[in-house]
Amino acid sequence: MFKVTPNPPDTDPASPYDSLDSSKLHEAAERALDHHFPPVQKKLPKRAGQLFSVCPDVNTESLLANASEDLLSISAIAADLAEHVQGSSRSVALALSHMADSVHLLMDKALDHLDEPEMAAIVARQQSRVG
Repeated sequence: MFKVTPNPPDTDPASPYDSLDSSKLHEAAERALDHHFPPVQKKLPKRAGQLFSVCPDVNTESLLANASEDLLSISAIAADLAEHVQGSSRSVALALSHMADSVHLLMDKALDHLDEPEMAAIVARQQSRVG
């Protein structure tokens, strides 16, 4: 019985591995190492006496939303305090409540602006500098 077999294609007898380019090998090795062992992000130095810190990778929208909610709480505390005191202390408490309300409105407006394309580009640029 005769079986028809095709002839192998004519190829260059030189092996593709004969000419090793060290820069290509180095780049491939770096990619492999970065894939399996990602570079460690350096930690920011801790400041002496600092009790609280903000995570460096928190996005701007979360920061503004949290600050906005805190301002509402400050306003409520100051308004409640104003009901229990008299005279100039009442005026101070009402002023604090009013200032917290005003800043809360500013924070809400800033949150609204985050949806605009030009603000999103600015925030992205700032976060790329940090990261």
